[in-house]
Amino acid sequence: MRRATVVAAALGLAAAGAACGASGGSDGRTADGRLAVVAGFYPLAEAAQRVGGERVAVANLTPAGAEPHDLELSSREVDRIEDAAVVFYLGQGFQPAVAAAAERASGLAVDLLDGEVGPLVGGDPHVWLDPTRQARIAEEVRAALARADPAGQADYRANATAYQGELAALDERFRAGLADCDRRVLVTSHDAFGYLASRYDLRQEAIAGLSPESEPEPRRLAELAAKVRAEGITTIFSETLVAPDVAETLAREAGVATAVLDPLEGLAEERRRAGTDYAAVMADNLVALRAALGCR
Repeated sequence: MRRATVVAAALGLAAAGAACGASGGSDGRTADGRLAVVAGFYPLAEAAQRVGGERVAVANLTPAGAEPHDLELSSREVDRIEDAAVVFYLGQGFQPAVAAAAERASGLAVDLLDGEVGPLVGGDPHVWLDPTRQARIAEEVRAALARADPAGQADYRANATAYQGELAALDERFRAGLADCDRRVLVTSHDAFGYLASRYDLRQEAIAGLSPESEPEPRRLAELAAKVRAEGITTIFSETLVAPDVAETLAREAGVATAVLDPLEGLAEERRRAGTDYAAVMADNLVALRAALGCR
């Protein structure tokens, strides 16, 4: 039987360190009887909270505003994983420390790349940036929570259906909003938006590779600067959680503007407190894309 991997995080929690109420006991439940769920980072945490509702307490292992790829875990966070009823994470090298700790979980450990969410394209783990794949994450989350807590099956199904409906509406907004554009190439600071580009018939040109810390070669910058000028590209996208230096360097070289796309790997604390969620961030991304691509 394949291991399910579910990463869940309560929307009201900024970090695992603040998520004391989400710690599970020996039965995988919190002191108030909720299912203790742990998520590797924000998109999985949102899915777990939206699907789980009041029946779950979700702890997000990645602090608000932190970059999740190289997350290291404290002993307390490892204990939280081991004691949780359900652990949601992305495997295949995205968060190695979380994946390793999940192997020791006493509850259900769900690798969300080991099911219907995949397969990965070119090793790219950023599946959540396609709303239809985020909806598949929600379905995997529903199945795992129902397995861990059969008494809540009806609630989980109703919550998942509502959340997936919102994601379907978001998908339609993107399809309509990006249907008629002057340009279809987006130049991004790192290779995070391939699934979004593929879903909406765009082409991504990334300055750096899959790791946001990777440094581009000077030859790559020169090639992109020439491409930007030749194809009439107006905007170089930097992103949240990563310094914009490289994107700004390319923009200066090519004589174009910069804008921000959010890869939704985490939310800054002030945005979380303001109630910002996946759909709101994606809507902001759509506005930025439409402006950069000259969409009508």
